[in-house]
Amino acid sequence: MMSERMNKPHAIIVMGVSGCGKSSVGEKLAEALHISFVEGDALHPTANVEKMSKGIPLTDEDRMPWLDRIGEEMKASLEKGEGIIVSCSALKRIYRDRLRAAAGGNLVFVYLEGSKALLTRRMGERKGHFMPVSLLESQLATLEAPTGEQGVVTVDIDDTVEGIEATALEGLVALGVTG
Repeated sequence: MMSERMNKPHAIIVMGVSGCGKSSVGEKLAEALHISFVEGDALHPTANVEKMSKGIPLTDEDRMPWLDRIGEEMKASLEKGEGIIVSCSALKRIYRDRLRAAAGGNLVFVYLEGSKALLTRRMGERKGHFMPVSLLESQLATLEAPTGEQGVVTVDIDDTVEGIEATALEGLVALGVTG
């Protein structure tokens, strides 16, 4: 049973608030696992990007079409027998459950967790990103940490990208995910 699960391609969402390193870590994990990486922000409808660029937090209504597009990407990849990694904030349990349903339950999350001070510093260091630091507060208020949920690897981001990647890979292997 375990080997069957390990041979099955998985969808992996690298999740957390803005500035936690979802894209950097997602790209590294995809490289290590030899599967494709999709930048979840690239799947946002234009209206969402415009809203966030102006410092206006997204509502659940704004996020649902975006989550559905991410779900479609994961489902298409899994149907082809390929694993996939997508970066997505996945801030609320209802979002994660929607994504799990889209992936037919074959989804694990890598939750990148960090202090507000560290996240603020990292966001301030980013160049050319549409998400202003002012929205971090809103994201932290919206975040329902996935503590206790099945299929979640939690990684502290107070480390190098390589260190975060190594910790995430250990957690994924412990869950039976190898790519």
